[in-house]
Amino acid sequence: MKRTLAVVSAGLRLPSTTRMLADRLAAGVREELEGRGAQVDVDVVEVRDHAHDLVDHLMAGYPSPGLGRAFDTVTAADGLIAVTPAFTAAYSGLFKMFFDCLEDTALVGKPVLAAATGGTGRHSLVLDHAVRPMFAYLRAVVVPTAVFAATEDWGHGSGDTQDPLVRRIGRAARELADEVARREAPPATDPHDDLVPFSRLLQHGG
Repeated sequence: MKRTLAVVSAGLRLPSTTRMLADRLAAGVREELEGRGAQVDVDVVEVRDHAHDLVDHLMAGYPSPGLGRAFDTVTAADGLIAVTPAFTAAYSGLFKMFFDCLEDTALVGKPVLAAATGGTGRHSLVLDHAVRPMFAYLRAVVVPTAVFAATEDWGHGSGDTQDPLVRRIGRAARELADEVARREAPPATDPHDDLVPFSRLLQHGG
């Protein structure tokens, strides 16, 4: 069975530890699902690439073609990994803006793994006090283990099984894979279906 995994990374710099964490989480979930016989496609949305389009969307009320495709990627995925940098014990404004602009029913029932990065472990509460409540409001199914990586967590290699970050990534990846594996295969496309993706609306002038 084929599964699709969307990764939303809201890092501001290249390279960024936010993207590094997102990639390690995606690799873990892919490995878990492939071990269960699934084919896995991973699509990454770098929110920083859509920063100006997000502001325009908030002002104008409709997305650019590129932003529309990013929304379609998240909406159509079987599971979502969402990673934000933490600033002053909160998610980044860019991360929040992306989900503010996403259709409010896009994540209903969708399995989500929430993660964050920060300069110090003092920011780790962002996951339970800000990120998890946001996804609960959007009616997503957030897996129990959230993953936070502070600067000092990157001192070990990704293959060090005794590293606490490696263990958290592995546990969270298994939990998301469990939720994705439970999902039923999407129904066959109905030629009379009236639901049209953002990107198709834009191509035909809305």
